[in-house]
Amino acid sequence: MVELKSPAEIEAMRTTGRFVAEVLQELSTRAGVGVNLLDLEHHARAMLEERGAQSCYWDYAPSFGRGPFRNVTCLSVNDAVLHGLPHDYVLADGDVVKMDLAVEIGGWVADAARTVIVGTPAPEDVHMRDVAEEALRAAIAAAQPDGHLGDISAAIQGVIQGHGYPVNNEFGGHGLGRTMHEDPHVANSGRPGRGPRLRPGLTLALEPWFSRTSEHLVYDPDGWTLRSADGSRTVHVEHTIAVTEDGPRILTLP
Repeated sequence: MVELKSPAEIEAMRTTGRFVAEVLQELSTRAGVGVNLLDLEHHARAMLEERGAQSCYWDYAPSFGRGPFRNVTCLSVNDAVLHGLPHDYVLADGDVVKMDLAVEIGGWVADAARTVIVGTPAPEDVHMRDVAEEALRAAIAAAQPDGHLGDISAAIQGVIQGHGYPVNNEFGGHGLGRTMHEDPHVANSGRPGRGPRLRPGLTLALEPWFSRTSEHLVYDPDGWTLRSADGSRTVHVEHTIAVTEDGPRILTLP
């Protein structure tokens, strides 16, 4: 069931979203050559504890995972793109890190992700990140009141495929509010004018992601980390937004 939020509830989600953005910015600044992923995870834990925020990932146990997730961040490197399990890995020059964070403050959730290139960026990786961010901007612009969910999905698909990259629909965006995952599912491909209407008060996490050359994913032995099936590099970006009578509002900006 889709739950529409009041302006006051959206403002509460904005408070959470601002904190999510602050944590991701701090982790992005710290993600340098020679830094261990576990150092980033533990720094995020300290920031959440200081703020009194609750991780939406800790003890998360969906059907596709292996046991409860016992971290507060998803950190996915290079060909890994989603649900990356923080582990003992030292970042190297040129690594592409996808940072995903969802937290709850005062009963309201926000979720965001960004792609960070460590050290010297390869031009092809920069281009992929730019395309992902372009797709996210297009998705947000399409989230207009009285539009359709398919408008958002089609906007993402159009940008990604327009640049020659493949699209995977196995995982995508989602509703959120009191919990991390609510209806509706937001696929990264679709047709304009199709699907449920976008009503003021609808809050969504929009998250374009893709790999360079494969639309298929494989799991790591850890049961969580998802990688491109052919080992090609990946990107992932995400914002929490609200549909309002005045248009889309991004809730996960600093």
